[in-house]
Amino acid sequence: MFTIGDFARYGRVSPRMLRHYDAIGLLRPDRTDPATGYRFYGAAQLARLNRVIALKELGFTLQEVGSILDDEITAQELRGMLRLRQAELEAAMAAAAARLNQVEARLRTIESEGRMDTDDIVVKRVPAVRVAELTGTAAGFRPQDITPVIAPLYERLFPLLAEAGVTPTGPGIARYEDTPGGEETSENTSGAAIGNTAPGAVLVHAGVTVSAPVGPVGDTGVRVVELPSFEAATIVHRGPMDSVLSTEQVLARWLDTSGYGAVGYTREVSLECPEDHEKWVTELQQPIVRI
Repeated sequence: MFTIGDFARYGRVSPRMLRHYDAIGLLRPDRTDPATGYRFYGAAQLARLNRVIALKELGFTLQEVGSILDDEITAQELRGMLRLRQAELEAAMAAAAARLNQVEARLRTIESEGRMDTDDIVVKRVPAVRVAELTGTAAGFRPQDITPVIAPLYERLFPLLAEAGVTPTGPGIARYEDTPGGEETSENTSGAAIGNTAPGAVLVHAGVTVSAPVGPVGDTGVRVVELPSFEAATIVHRGPMDSVLSTEQVLARWLDTSGYGAVGYTREVSLECPEDHEKWVTELQQPIVRI
């Protein structure tokens, strides 16, 4: 038998917590001295204590914990519940890390205000190109909306092309459009909308340059399309696409005084895509017209 202090130490809880569990009937001591009121616990009760703590960590109230334990859940069921909670926590951590990256990117953008160099912008005629692409829909045009959609599209695209015997002949090209019937999210007369949060859903086209015939690639869902030539203001972005906002805003500042207006969304051409995203090199191609 263990005193309440020893039992608390082995269970990594406080004696005060054990007293509370006793008071609510969740974990009563094995024996209570009638003369002194001292509580004594048996080693076998550690199993119930472990389940109480585990269920609390899953987010259950103590009342719910009591109901679950009275139904005598098995160790296998408890492991399943803990694994589910583990997955939820991992997903929350990943989401928090993504939000942190966005905050850091926004801070870098703010810190660079007033010293954004627009000399790196080049106006050129982008030639027509043929691409094989998969299409998905994102909730908006923010990086945190686009990344969860475009990354899986590219993960599927290359294996499908390989199975179909289609070999890429050039860089990856990502392009975006408003969904049919959706709200316009790009300005035609200024660059003010570049980088803004789109109010509606956006079609995401994840593509790569190919020389295959135009049309569907078997029944893979991949489609080869011919993209026409257009005039563009271009700039090179270095680093992950989650931090592209500051580079896009350089384009916006340039457009504000250039005599050009933006037409639609910026196209992204992947020049270098090593495993380390910090070393990515992407050319942003903003379609433009004279105004």
